[in-house]
Amino acid sequence: MRASSARRSAIVFSALGDETRLRLIARLAGGGPMSITGLTAGSKVSRQAITKHLHVMQTAGLVQGARCGRESLWQLDPKRVDEARQYLDVIGRQWDEALARLRTFVEQ
Repeated sequence: MRASSARRSAIVFSALGDETRLRLIARLAGGGPMSITGLTAGSKVSRQAITKHLHVMQTAGLVQGARCGRESLWQLDPKRVDEARQYLDVIGRQWDEALARLRTFVEQ
């Protein structure tokens, strides 16, 4: 994995390291674009806090916002999530290889 890929993935993992942001990602992944009003529905988190979380995720490239009249509609950008998943896949393969080498060493 290249250093630039690791850096981009670290930004995504950092943004996803918050329970509220994970819930927002799950809600956005379940459907199309949503307004801040829709994202706060049924939540005890304020609209202002949701907006701040969305901006953190936008900086990480996880979501995109667009104005629609007086509201902003937010949607998930699955490309960044997929890049982070691919990075975890590489780490998982490396871990599996290290465990296989250890098993071979121990069995000899």
